[in-house]
Amino acid sequence: MTMLPQEIIRRKRNGERLEAADIAGFVRGLSDGSISEGQVAAFAMAIWFSGMSRDETVALTLAMRDSGNTLDWSSIGRPIVDKHSTGGVGDNVSLMLAPIVAACGLAVPMISGRGLGHTGGTLDKLESIPGYDIQPSASQFRKTVDEVGCAIIGQTANLAPADKRLYAIRDVTATVDSVPLITASILSKKLAAGLQSLVLDVKLGNGSFMNDAGEAEVLARSLVDVANGAGVRTSALLTDMNEPLADAAGNALEIWNCVAFLKGEKSGTRLETVVMAFAAEMLAAAGVAVDPVAGEALARTALENGAALERFARMVHALGGPGDFVDRPGHYLVPAPVILPVESDRDGYLHACQTRELGMAVIALGGGRTHPNDTIDHRVGFAELKPLGTRIVKGEPIAFVHAAQENAAERARQAIQALYTIADVEPEVRSPILSRVI
Repeated sequence: MTMLPQEIIRRKRNGERLEAADIAGFVRGLSDGSISEGQVAAFAMAIWFSGMSRDETVALTLAMRDSGNTLDWSSIGRPIVDKHSTGGVGDNVSLMLAPIVAACGLAVPMISGRGLGHTGGTLDKLESIPGYDIQPSASQFRKTVDEVGCAIIGQTANLAPADKRLYAIRDVTATVDSVPLITASILSKKLAAGLQSLVLDVKLGNGSFMNDAGEAEVLARSLVDVANGAGVRTSALLTDMNEPLADAAGNALEIWNCVAFLKGEKSGTRLETVVMAFAAEMLAAAGVAVDPVAGEALARTALENGAALERFARMVHALGGPGDFVDRPGHYLVPAPVILPVESDRDGYLHACQTRELGMAVIALGGGRTHPNDTIDHRVGFAELKPLGTRIVKGEPIAFVHAAQENAAERARQAIQALYTIADVEPEVRSPILSRVI
């Protein structure tokens, strides 16, 4: 017999292990409203203090997955894969990654989110494209994945609805930063999407939500262990977020960057290293490549022969965007009326960047939200950001501000100048791929 909610809360508060049936019963009450907001908050706080075992976290993840609809892609006939990032600045990896691996034979039903805090949102970027529908009908979503191989859309209300209620309560009760709750929140939505394999990008650095290597490793290990325990083959890469990943930060500017990348114009960048590493992981996990080395070779071929660009173009058109978008992005992406260079005030090397604050500067320009109902100005942001380690001379641009008004552009210019440290000594430049968790 399933326990009363207060008994489940008491047991977890006291550090006891919960049975899967009791967790499932609590989540049912969470979904149907029979458990009060106070009880949900107490449950979340008990987990925050007492933690959860791997088996408990698997049970919580599966119960939240099963609180709504789950997608079935068995008729597609290709491996069903996805990738999830914990968020960063200039992180537009998903935009290129999905069409690259689709061109290699995978199916990617990618359910993405909006910006959170200082980090940009994939959906906000895609809404820079006129007509692109981030909430297509279920039939159009399925048709796009079937015919194109990838579709990037927003979460529907009937996927893991228990997570939506639990997250809203965690957000106002200081229980967001619980590894079991983060794990179940991320994975319940991914598992509801019917995946066979998943690759996770756990960001580490001053532009991520985690700046402690130990904490990032713990989260990555939890995500990998729980996802595999739930039957989805999963690995994770820890990646550096101590500077913007792309050379652009801002919605339309990152779409420009995506098209340029798919046209082969970002070779040798940190962004290319990360995109290719994730493509390699996904192709190996799906069994299309024997290992990540072979997977990277396949991905490079799809990029170099134009197949990935063609998939992106087809996805945009299938979801309501212009059919000639990749041929004429300048015709469709509205430019900001004011563009100012951010000039270096001395000679030296770009040594460090306050990345989180750079993300907040995009929001200050209007490129993100401070309230859920804010309207985004897709035009604004920063472009041509120089990577750390670059030798620069006084007066040379570090970046360019794209803004709606002159005064906002000037404030942003001054802010970006203050966010970069320029030193006489060339810094050590490390790979953005820090470690792999399997």
